[in-house]
Amino acid sequence: MKKDVILPESEIQKQFEYMSEVKTEVGTGKKVFIKTFGCQQNEADSEKLLGMAEKMGYCRTETSDDADLIIVNTCAVREHAELKALSISGGYKHCKEKNPSLIIGICGCMVSQEHRVSDIKNKYPYVDFLLGTTLIHRFPEILLKTIREKKRNFWISPETSVIAENLPVSRVTGSTEAWVSVMYGCNNFCTYCIVPYVRGRERSRNPEEVIKEVKQLISDGVKSVTLLGQNVNSYRPESSPDYGFPELLEDLCRLDGECVIGFMTSHPKDASKRLIDVIAAHPPAKGKVGISRRFHLPLQSGSDRILKKMNRHYSLARYLELVDYMRSKIPDVSVTTDIIVGFPTETEEEFLQTLEAVKRVRYDNIYSFIYSKRKGTAAAEMEGQIDEEVKGQRLRRLIALQSEISKENNSRLENKQIRALIEGVSKTCPEKLTARTEDGKLIHFDGRKEDVGKHGIFLIEKAECHELFGRLLKTEEV
Repeated sequence: MKKDVILPESEIQKQFEYMSEVKTEVGTGKKVFIKTFGCQQNEADSEKLLGMAEKMGYCRTETSDDADLIIVNTCAVREHAELKALSISGGYKHCKEKNPSLIIGICGCMVSQEHRVSDIKNKYPYVDFLLGTTLIHRFPEILLKTIREKKRNFWISPETSVIAENLPVSRVTGSTEAWVSVMYGCNNFCTYCIVPYVRGRERSRNPEEVIKEVKQLISDGVKSVTLLGQNVNSYRPESSPDYGFPELLEDLCRLDGECVIGFMTSHPKDASKRLIDVIAAHPPAKGKVGISRRFHLPLQSGSDRILKKMNRHYSLARYLELVDYMRSKIPDVSVTTDIIVGFPTETEEEFLQTLEAVKRVRYDNIYSFIYSKRKGTAAAEMEGQIDEEVKGQRLRRLIALQSEISKENNSRLENKQIRALIEGVSKTCPEKLTARTEDGKLIHFDGRKEDVGKHGIFLIEKAECHELFGRLLKTEEV
């Protein structure tokens, strides 16, 4: 990481000046609508975009129909996500026809790819600006330029990426939880992944900034903070080269208050016993800052040959050694993972090795994906691309196996009492509330909205594959 990766305070101040100018230009009372696709990092980026928009006089609206500014924050991990973002962006054409002064911008990973930029320039003339992932901090500048010049602007991420601190943030994930980015970019170049090309190289925030942000969130009443990075195990700030992710977790656990610290994502090649020891030493507890009992550790494949073709830099044996050590140190840990089926040249025997790995680890949940070609990645040019029908059939077999395991794991919780944080209205059962356990499981229950933000003790009455149903026995005083 270069020493000039932290953007000078003067550059951030310029953006605040642009915010003031936009507010003068558009006045107050204008509405902004943000549509977000993709991962938690995109969600965190959208919170910054919304925070800056509010500073410029806009207020958030839940519908595009009455918006004066529409922002689409896109994902590029899979082609389906890109096509969906483009389709929805195309639907905003009618909004522009009804309101010619409407400004439409597209941000995120998708617009950091040259071929997508060309598509939007030529096929979506009503899109006013594009803003690459590493230029999010310049959103006020491009918006002001678009308003004043009344012409389209396309700013794509430069090769040199930066970290911009102290931007306004408007949390959209709820009052009890928050995302906090600890690093950006990726140096791993897995052969199937577009992320290093659209988010730049790894760059880590200074620990003082991360700790300050989390401390403020806890002071504001946030009970769950998820630390974000493409590979949090690579966290290594330029200002403290001997300071890594385990040290950051330890420092966060020294903060006053009560909060559960989680993180996404941990790469197996860099996950260490030291990290696991730190997690084991700091369980969540009433009145303390602790670390979630959920550990997301992407496997991707159970075949060593496929892992090598993926450029993952670990073997199945190394992966299983990590899981075994984790469970010896943290018996109540919930392990989740990512798996890709149908990677180029994957044989039936190698797919069966993946199924055997799933049986061996007995994950609480998996995020499973059919391999999708990403233009510009090494795997897209590999021979031996797998037939779509075969990939779909393998995915169905994987999901069926994991559903059986998840149901068995969750069934062990029936008739047991569990502590969980009450988060809000359930997304799948609107008539119920939902609570999240310290290992990341969801409990649906009948409750009062005034209890949101409190911890409760629940009796689990029914367990399904991906959710629990329970009864709230009591709440803890805040």
